[in-house]
Amino acid sequence: MLKRITFILLLLANGTTVVAQYDNQKRDRESSAFGSRDGRFESSAVMALQNGAEKEFEGGSTLDIDSELGWGFSLGWNWTQNLNLSYRLLSTKPNYTATLVIDGDSPDPLSIEHEMSKYSHQFNLTYNFMDGSFTPFIVAGIGVASVDSNVPTGALEGACWWDPWWGYICYTDWKSYTSTELAYNLGLGFRWDINTALFTRGSYSVEYIDLDSGTLDFGTFIFELGLMF
Repeated sequence: MLKRITFILLLLANGTTVVAQYDNQKRDRESSAFGSRDGRFESSAVMALQNGAEKEFEGGSTLDIDSELGWGFSLGWNWTQNLNLSYRLLSTKPNYTATLVIDGDSPDPLSIEHEMSKYSHQFNLTYNFMDGSFTPFIVAGIGVASVDSNVPTGALEGACWWDPWWGYICYTDWKSYTSTELAYNLGLGFRWDINTALFTRGSYSVEYIDLDSGTLDFGTFIFELGLMF
């Protein structure tokens, strides 16, 4: 009987010690921004300013894309205080001008002005250089980008031309260029953990998208406001 009572008292004492240690760690994390990221999930709302892009493709066709404000969100996990794994969605709908070079006797290129849609799905690895609440970081990621030129389908006299989206094509009607392609990005920025729950990030990244006719690259300024949980 005495052994059982002693065993129960030891269990209670050990349990009290574990609870006290957990409570102290929680208080330490709540009283200091240091160590507040490690092992925690986070999510953020994203505002992005995508720079314009100009590109000349094979055959003389060109693509001139305007700057545009976009939106998105991210969901990530802080593997350690320095390493972060995340998924990020970015959506933009910039205006563009595409110049088509008609093959044959026609001397004049054909220009199309429209609005494109771009959705980028990025899986990123971020390295925070410092353990503190304010730290610079670098980020690299890979994913896919869905691009739609949004050109309405319509009748066209049989012709061949150099197209900035498709490359060299021969069609009897217009077709919107819709494709999901491999994309990767590189960036750097700063992170500030405002407290143990809220954080902000500001960064500049460059995204590279492989299209049928070549590679497009977009420089983007990104601002995030997020919550750790």
